[in-house]
Amino acid sequence: MTWNAYLSEVISWRSRAILVFVVRALEQLRNLTEPPAEDDQTATLMRVRQSRRYQLWRVSHAYHAQVAVRLICWFPPDTGAVVVALFAGEKARLGEVFYDSVAARADPLTGQWKRETGYEEKP
Repeated sequence: MTWNAYLSEVISWRSRAILVFVVRALEQLRNLTEPPAEDDQTATLMRVRQSRRYQLWRVSHAYHAQVAVRLICWFPPDTGAVVVALFAGEKARLGEVFYDSVAARADPLTGQWKRETGYEEKP
């Protein structure tokens, strides 16, 4: 059995679509040579203005009527790293609340990453 046949049997089409969107978003991040600046915004890489604590960015995918995926990213200064929080699911069950709440959920996850890794921002 081929890998594609196996995936088709085991994973639903929605899960496959989410996986494809996530891989494409991660590829976009991998292709960055430096953290984005305010004027680097594009349709797929945009600053999350709702974030109150961190300068977060979102990587989005092309419109899909049934699948929602957002990668919310924070670029810790002077590290060359990116912290990624992934939010994905079935759009019919998530609705617009999904898009409106990702920043509020990503801020605490970013703080958790800082605590777990011992990262401290330089003054």
